[in-house]
Amino acid sequence: MKILSIETASNTCSVAILEDTTIIKELSICDENTHSQKLMPLISQIMTETNLNLNEIDLFACDKGPGSFTGIRIGIATIQAFRDTFSKPILGISSLEALANNITKEGYICSLIDAKHDNVYVSLSEHKQNTYIKLQNDSFENIYNLAKNLKKYNNFIFFVGNGSIVYQDVLKSELKEKAIILDDISLHSLNAISVGRVASSKFLTNPNQDYSVIEPLYLKKSSAEIELEAKSHAN
Repeated sequence: MKILSIETASNTCSVAILEDTTIIKELSICDENTHSQKLMPLISQIMTETNLNLNEIDLFACDKGPGSFTGIRIGIATIQAFRDTFSKPILGISSLEALANNITKEGYICSLIDAKHDNVYVSLSEHKQNTYIKLQNDSFENIYNLAKNLKKYNNFIFFVGNGSIVYQDVLKSELKEKAIILDDISLHSLNAISVGRVASSKFLTNPNQDYSVIEPLYLKKSSAEIELEAKSHAN
């Protein structure tokens, strides 16, 4: 099964082609402000370099958030256009779930994406026997409250994502040696490969589900929505 996956929820715009979970090719550009201009040329380039056509792709996947509101919309709209054009299944993957997939070591994995102002998007999972088991739903939390709540886990926790880097002092202060933040910076970045691998696993596990709709996962309101509500309450 050939998968075209894209990642647009972060500063990096990346695309990848996989054969099941095996990487065929990945391309990326790190510039959040140009996702709308760079995504389609990047897809065209990867198709050319792999000598493939879009109608040869069996599954289209993207990350559905949380992350950049604009980037999420761009990614989902692109994948939906491919669905309409090629009548192929599509799948949206949580950014936090894709990040957890970056960690291949067994144990608890806490995915953190910085949401600014001491807040994070977070999910907790456990990796054992080559399976990622979700322990809690994706959520939006204050980093200090989260660190205190994680103290109930007796084992060490691998932290992954840019929130792990931004708030590493908080995590280490509360959790001491139980907080493990790997030095490899690339592990803390979202990428199309992890999106594709999670999509492959989900699709092959449940091939008969409806794979025609992707709902964005924002977890919090956009700044524009917050400002609009504030203005309406003021009036």
